[in-house]
Amino acid sequence: MKVLLLYFLFINFITFLLTGYDKFQARRHRRRIPEFILFLLAFVGGTIGLLTGMFFFRHKTAKITFIMKFSYIILVQIVVIYLKMTQKI
Repeated sequence: MKVLLLYFLFINFITFLLTGYDKFQARRHRRRIPEFILFLLAFVGGTIGLLTGMFFFRHKTAKITFIMKFSYIILVQIVVIYLKMTQKI
């Protein structure tokens, strides 16, 4: 259980940092972090890090397609957690 907690702390911290780095790069019109990478990190447990980074850095909050895809990831995670908690997985 301790390893799982450390994993989630690490993946969320990395996702948060990469969101900030992507915003930094966007302001300077330089090479950016692909959205796929941000979504992948969110999917494997970095949802809170990405959500926090979006609001903290005001990054991708106006991009509707990004928000829709991110919402889908959150929905999938909620369903998986629900099914796990009810022992159907």
